[in-house]
Amino acid sequence: MPALKRNRAVELFWKTHRWLYEKTGGRLGAKVVGMPVLLLTTTGRKSGRRRTVALTYFEDDGRFVVIASYLGEPRHPSWWLNLTADPRATLQIGDRTIEVRAREAEGDERERLWRQAVRLMKDYEVYQQRTSRRIPVVVLEPAVWGAAVDTVKPRRR
Repeated sequence: MPALKRNRAVELFWKTHRWLYEKTGGRLGAKVVGMPVLLLTTTGRKSGRRRTVALTYFEDDGRFVVIASYLGEPRHPSWWLNLTADPRATLQIGDRTIEVRAREAEGDERERLWRQAVRLMKDYEVYQQRTSRRIPVVVLEPAVWGAAVDTVKPRRR
């Protein structure tokens, strides 16, 4: 199957997917294209409102790695721009909620994580070919501020 391009159907899929994931505590939608999925909640850089998006990810030594590919679009995804303004975020994996701090991987670390991402999903190479921007490799590290680092959200019934 060729790498996806951003369109209304893809946007609708991800919105529906996020809704199902939230409503079922991750029991539905835990994987897409063979990769695990998390929900990332950022603070809107302009609105100040909480924004949640579903993203594929992989783990690296206790950290969570997401790729800001935006399917190879020429601009960065909003969630990444939000994180550049405020790196504090929350992620949900299944019923777990984890406070994280985001940063962009650089240098050798970026190259290693990018290669791992491409091994897990070849489409990332296609997305990089579609755009002149360097696709950010984003590391989400568990952080400690205010509330507990790792909490369990009660399941909705």
